[in-house]
Amino acid sequence: MSPAVAALTIAIAVAAFAVVLVFVRRGLLKERFAIIWLAVACGMVLLALFRPLLDRISDGLGIQSGTTTVFLLAVLVILGVQLQLSVTVSRLEEKQRDLAESIALLSASRTPIESSDQPNEGQDEAQVASEDRGSEF
Repeated sequence: MSPAVAALTIAIAVAAFAVVLVFVRRGLLKERFAIIWLAVACGMVLLALFRPLLDRISDGLGIQSGTTTVFLLAVLVILGVQLQLSVTVSRLEEKQRDLAESIALLSASRTPIESSDQPNEGQDEAQVASEDRGSEF
């Protein structure tokens, strides 16, 4: 890897590291997801600095090119992140269903059980009659 490409890779990794830290500080990214992205940034720096190590790993896996190994690692990281996000979405859907059920039960407990044919104070008979017609539908 040429020094210019290694420097560019390191610069991108440092920028990604900084963006992740800013997102965590602003509350836009949770810590458990930040760990994944910080590990990716550190991995980019290590691969840029130790290219011979990447070539040895590639040879050990029987892969001809270090670039192919990087793409394989990238695909595996993306699949891992996708799996984590799927688990998180599943948990949130379950919580949303539970909350909707709780809201429905609370709303049902707050509705008046008996219907009054007599107008309340401040209500005229026309309003009561229109409410009665609306409840038939």
